[in-house]
Amino acid sequence: MAVSPLPPSSTDPAALVASGRRVFEIERDALAAVAGRLGDDFSRACQLVLESRGRVVATGMGKSGHVARKIAATLASTGTPAFYVHPGEAGHGDLGMITEADVVLALSYSGESDEVLMLLPVLKRQGNRLIAMTGRPGSSLALAADVHLDVSVPAEACPLALAPTSSTTASLAMGDALAVALLDARGFTADDFARSHPAGSLGRRLLLHITDVMHSGDELPKVGETASLSEALVEMSRKRLGMTAVVDADQRLVGLFTDGDLRRALDSDLDVRSARIVDVMTRTPRTIGADQLAVEAARVMETQQINGLIVVDGDGRAVGALNIHDLLRARVV
Repeated sequence: MAVSPLPPSSTDPAALVASGRRVFEIERDALAAVAGRLGDDFSRACQLVLESRGRVVATGMGKSGHVARKIAATLASTGTPAFYVHPGEAGHGDLGMITEADVVLALSYSGESDEVLMLLPVLKRQGNRLIAMTGRPGSSLALAADVHLDVSVPAEACPLALAPTSSTTASLAMGDALAVALLDARGFTADDFARSHPAGSLGRRLLLHITDVMHSGDELPKVGETASLSEALVEMSRKRLGMTAVVDADQRLVGLFTDGDLRRALDSDLDVRSARIVDVMTRTPRTIGADQLAVEAARVMETQQINGLIVVDGDGRAVGALNIHDLLRARVV
């Protein structure tokens, strides 16, 4: 069957933009309405989760199910163990995934979803605490819950008032509010977040330390302060980092010689063949500690407009080196 083309008026660019803006305005008003009602019920919901020895089990049908799945994922990644259970599958064995210590977060805008209501007798008998998120405080689900979170909205953004739009946005925002309030209450940190996201770019930025990417031991380019410029060039060529540390007899850093220093030396009247490294090195180079995050090295390189850093210990001894290519390979930048 052929699909009829849209009427000309509906494809007018200005009309399309106006329609899109209308959605934002309606959903903005919906969020403001839900936020205005936030109070003791929200606090009690947070306390139920904080006092629980189990996990948060989110459930819901249809669009509410999609929202519940996202809320569970957000909770789990911010320090509150959580997972999603499909209410239809729960009635066919997946209820066994829910222990008596778990808190159940049930979403249904009408509060009358049969698949969700069917689970209530079993959950009550098992002793689970129930948090309901609905748009009808007088609904069956809301009345059966230990705590009800009212996500009712003045209007759906759908002009037919049929497709869940403002209501799902409000439910998502309520889930985010729960996750963040619990995160704050638990003292969840950026390091905690990184440990649950080790494969992502954020995890790498928060978990990767200088020691994980630096060149150390025999790979560290360094020469003594009595070395000649030619000896330093040989060391730079061998280690291929575009620089070499200059150290004293106790391995303390006294200077740095880079490709840039070499170019400046060649532009001067200096006799490169007889020059000593102390005559051409940078005497107060930028350094970084081995215990710092690799992302901090990237920040220093960017702000100072340099391509490499020498890593020093607490006594100023050169213990490593890294350049921008090391950070790129580690996908820190």
